[in-house]
Amino acid sequence: MRKLLPLLALIGLMMVAPTHDANAGPDPENTLVMQLKTGRVLIQMLPEVAPHHVARIKELVRAGFYDGLVFHRVIDGFMAQTGDPTGTGSGGSGQKIKAEFSSEPFLRGTVGMARAGDPNSADSQFFITFAPARFLDKQYTVWGRVIEGMEHVDAIKKAPADRQSGMVDDPDKIISLRVLADVQ
Repeated sequence: MRKLLPLLALIGLMMVAPTHDANAGPDPENTLVMQLKTGRVLIQMLPEVAPHHVARIKELVRAGFYDGLVFHRVIDGFMAQTGDPTGTGSGGSGQKIKAEFSSEPFLRGTVGMARAGDPNSADSQFFITFAPARFLDKQYTVWGRVIEGMEHVDAIKKAPADRQSGMVDDPDKIISLRVLADVQ
């Protein structure tokens, strides 16, 4: 019995041990690498929160959809929005995604889907919050969080303070957007 105790203890530890080491770094399949003119931004996607949005974002990223797109709407202290191939705020990929609202809060560095009045009108446009924006909670789909490089998001060119639309003249661009698993 004495020889069995260490073995039983080891089996017990194996049963409760996590399958993913949190200290091992981000999950490459659910992490995006966004290259901006000032540096690299890592975005942890949240497939457990918004599986359909994450799947569509990955599909668009892998097709190179976001490369070269501008941050057309950037409001200081609020958010930077991108994902429109026309650069006007009215374009998209042509495929709507049903809302996946959750209890995930809009904090600094939260990545959410832009949409029109219809909750199920999200397409390819997304935004990153510069500061908490809790008034968006449960009204917009949260699908990611910036986990590294928020200083580069902060450096994105903002609209003039007197321009309520947030539209930016000569806006900054996404140089490239990749799934980390594809660049390792």
